[in-house]
Amino acid sequence: MNVIASIILVLFSIYLLVAAYLYIYQRRLLYHPVAVDPVFCADEISFDNDGTRLHGWILHPGKSRAVIYFGGNSEMITHRQAYFEDVFNDYSVYLVNYRGYGKSQGNPSESGLFSDALTIYDQLIKSHDSIIAYGRSLGSGVAVYLAASRPLDKLILLTPYDSIVAVGQKLYPLFPVRYLIKDRFDSAARAGDIEIPVLIASAENDREIELPHTLTLKQSFNRARVEYQMIAGAAHNDVIDFPDYRAIVEKFISD
Repeated sequence: MNVIASIILVLFSIYLLVAAYLYIYQRRLLYHPVAVDPVFCADEISFDNDGTRLHGWILHPGKSRAVIYFGGNSEMITHRQAYFEDVFNDYSVYLVNYRGYGKSQGNPSESGLFSDALTIYDQLIKSHDSIIAYGRSLGSGVAVYLAASRPLDKLILLTPYDSIVAVGQKLYPLFPVRYLIKDRFDSAARAGDIEIPVLIASAENDREIELPHTLTLKQSFNRARVEYQMIAGAAHNDVIDFPDYRAIVEKFISD
């Protein structure tokens, strides 16, 4: 009996240690900042959010309409230059690194990314007639928050999730993620406040954001006109390069 009790105590201690590790280092597990792109060349722009300087680039400057791109977790957003220059040729496209990513200052957090999104929008709306928020993966949570907080023209979500809590709970089923997590990115809870047209696309072979998370989010938009399509054969990291995905984006922004 003492042996069994000792084993249980050891296992429980290991469980608590792992839970403590997940709690203490959760932002290191959630965010994967990218380095500075040494070769990318485009018009640069910066935003100041209460002393935190955010760095980014403008494609097609001077257009009346604008797109703000909120990229994936470890995505080098500058690698999307050709896609945005071609598909959004009548829009000024803003590629801005999250705080702590590239040349942007600070450390990433949910509250920080949300605050930065509002700062970027509030500055850009002064020089543009309309703005589209475009969020991919992690960035979909930022784009949904912005759409629920500011008037946008349209919202584009690529491989989005319902909440980081739900994704994390699926990834770590043995731990009470909903009680441990700080940055919740609860897009499903905000979707009901959005009334603008929304485009949602998922990837058939996505192993990062599984389909149920995207469908739960889709069903949460009860006041918006939502267009949804799964891109056959695509995976999480290459879906944006598929012609089928490009076609639905082009149609969505032209409607």
